[in-house]
Amino acid sequence: MSGARALHWASVSESTFAGGIWVLYGLHWLFGRLPLRLIFYPVVLYYWATRPQARAASLEYLRRMEAAHHVFGRRPGWVHSLRHFRAFAETILDKTLAISGRYRFERVRYVGREMVDAMIARGEGAIMVTGHVGCLELCQAAAGRQPGLKLTMLVHTRHAERFNRILRRLDPHSPVRMLQVTEVDAGTAVLLAQRIAEGEFVAIAGDRVPVTASKTARVPFLGHEAPFPVGAYVLAALIKCPLFMLGCVREAGGHTVRFEQLAARVELPRGHRAEALDAMATEFAQRLESLLVLAPYDWFNFFSFWAQPSAAPALPLAYEKPGA
Repeated sequence: MSGARALHWASVSESTFAGGIWVLYGLHWLFGRLPLRLIFYPVVLYYWATRPQARAASLEYLRRMEAAHHVFGRRPGWVHSLRHFRAFAETILDKTLAISGRYRFERVRYVGREMVDAMIARGEGAIMVTGHVGCLELCQAAAGRQPGLKLTMLVHTRHAERFNRILRRLDPHSPVRMLQVTEVDAGTAVLLAQRIAEGEFVAIAGDRVPVTASKTARVPFLGHEAPFPVGAYVLAALIKCPLFMLGCVREAGGHTVRFEQLAARVELPRGHRAEALDAMATEFAQRLESLLVLAPYDWFNFFSFWAQPSAAPALPLAYEKPGA
């Protein structure tokens, strides 16, 4: 997106309307998924036509995906971008169905879940780095079906608040807790350390730079350097807990949830901290890229990802352990 200064993702208006989500959910309850798709098309076309920044960002991502991995067979155009928007609309519906328990969970396939099950059995927690890929709410719903699994998800307050209220109404007894934050400060670090020590898993987005523009790493992604946050890696090093990547993509008529261990322990050597953080961000970006090759329409960052501004206050370097 050349010409104008790129906006931070948090300053881009999101069009998720709570009433519209309830309408989608109600129509699915009455008619099922296939008739609902007839409604999707004019709605998706309207939003695609009236959101030039999101449309440009979609094409930027799809074209870089094609240049890097040749997943479409030709240069993506408006038809591919419309499919990208439609995939997002389908995912919004999947989110509500998953949390309400109305998603067909026999269509969910898990890869790498054995590692997580073993940690649950030992009462151990970890940090999970996620991306805005597919329907992560399936992981939330799965938490309710997995005895002993407790999950805290860090979300950005302003954009997530209305949607989180909907999710709580759909499943008020979910073992998943939403922690709404604008930055990971020392107090947040202490709270998360307590939860992980109690055997919880903490999910943190690894593909959006912090709202307060903390430290980021610029690393290769789809053939171009892009800013990625490093807060999750700093926290994992401080708390001395395992680090996983959690992803979910649409495959074969359902979804695949993937757990991949990024590190048993994150080490940030004195004097080489920046290099170690760059290496962790690079590893995440590469695995995210590999995941998107399986489902190239499933990445939902509708802003100029590579041109995001970054910089600013440092992340916490230390904290007092609970009870110290």
